Amino acid sequence: MKKILLLSTNQATTPYPVPPLGLALLYQRLRDAYQVEFLDGYLLSSDEVRRHLQEFQPDYIGLSIRNIDDMVKGSTHSYLPGILETYLAPIKESRAKLILGGSGFTIFPDELMKVFGADFGITGEAEEALPLLLQALEQGGEPSQIAGVVLAGENAGVNPTSSLPLDKPFSSDLDTLLNYAPYSERGAYPIQTKRGCGHRCIYCSYPILEGRTFRKRTVAHVVNEIETTHDRIRNPGLVFEFVDSTFNDPPGHAEAICEEIIRRKLSVTLRTMGMNPVNISGNLLDLMKRAGFAQIDSTPDSASPVMLVNYHKNFTIEHLRKAARLIREHEMPTMWFFIFGGPGETEETLLESFAFIDEYIGRDDMVHITEGLRIYPRTPLAELAIAEGLIRPETSLLAPLFYVSPQLGDAELANIITREIANRPNCIRLTESRPPPELLQAALRERKERNQTEPMFRTLLRLKRQHSQGERNV
Repeated sequence: MKKILLLSTNQATTPYPVPPLGLALLYQRLRDAYQVEFLDGYLLSSDEVRRHLQEFQPDYIGLSIRNIDDMVKGSTHSYLPGILETYLAPIKESRAKLILGGSGFTIFPDELMKVFGADFGITGEAEEALPLLLQALEQGGEPSQIAGVVLAGENAGVNPTSSLPLDKPFSSDLDTLLNYAPYSERGAYPIQTKRGCGHRCIYCSYPILEGRTFRKRTVAHVVNEIETTHDRIRNPGLVFEFVDSTFNDPPGHAEAICEEIIRRKLSVTLRTMGMNPVNISGNLLDLMKRAGFAQIDSTPDSASPVMLVNYHKNFTIEHLRKAARLIREHEMPTMWFFIFGGPGETEETLLESFAFIDEYIGRDDMVHITEGLRIYPRTPLAELAIAEGLIRPETSLLAPLFYVSPQLGDAELANIITREIANRPNCIRLTESRPPPELLQAALRERKERNQTEPMFRTLLRLKRQHSQGERNV
């Protein structure tokens, strides 16, 4: 029986570390036909990776690349040097064939095939493509005929449309592959309720990764995964995070999941990524609180009517105001995310967003501010950047480039943001989103001593305010 090592390379800790659930799903697909070892590379050294390779002696290595960089304009941190040093160097000492995959690879397949000197790669979802590739390699088939497979020395072409049905349950022992301990203080256990995104935001890579059609999982399967994982891990600090592109799209799916959690009387702590303002309702927020949601993320990216149109958002400023009012009325702790500097951004549109922050977002809720838009290939933003002469069609975007509105420019954008956040302590630049070590340790200590259940961002904001107040009183 051939041996396959599945290795996660993600060591990113900002905004928090993420368990490699996708790779665990691949393990489940392969374990009946191959001898498979699953290795979470988080916190592993190159020597530890080398030891695993020497002991296991795999025939194939599936290397998952999740993040390329941290998308921070002006001080971008690339994860590739660390990945090459920690993981690729030991791999090159082995005899195994190297197969690349993951979201980062899917966005930059041609560049990363060359950087890693890989034998094969898989763009998009690998649950079907990887078993087919391995079968072809073992039985003399033709890998080039498998959708999503990239061969060494050849261009990847167009990423295949994601069509994997999600109506089958994930195996009930999924969580047993993951050592949750390193993620328990700041991370969360990721849960998908669907894949794909039907929206057309100009800068977003979700449609490239998962397709433009919402493919829903069965509600009972989602809640089964939450229930069995909660019962098995038995960690009082366990938080489940829904990691869909938007949790409340399409309408009704999020409500059904919450209703099933409530019906089963599960005592769980939940949070979620993006919420679409169009589908936020009082009923949904009430169900979410009853189901166990401790916080949500709201990602409008702008509160300027002009910029919502320019970003190709599917909602208006009235949708956003209504959603914000409902969030405040239901006292749902929320992290808000804004991206400033996109096409058509001016000082006037920036001030519209800050006026919205003042009127609708409470001081206890955090506002993340990103300056400039990371340009990803095959997005409308990349096409606009080409049309405006910022990049050429053949320009590689693996080394990050950022779009900033020509009406402002880098310096003016930074100056306005600096001025506007000076008296808004809950507005945090992306460059400052990683809390200082002493502040983080103080927050962790206080949460443990007082058994606090409030979202971590609220603890950090409160301690930050107390520290600032103390400095003013000196």
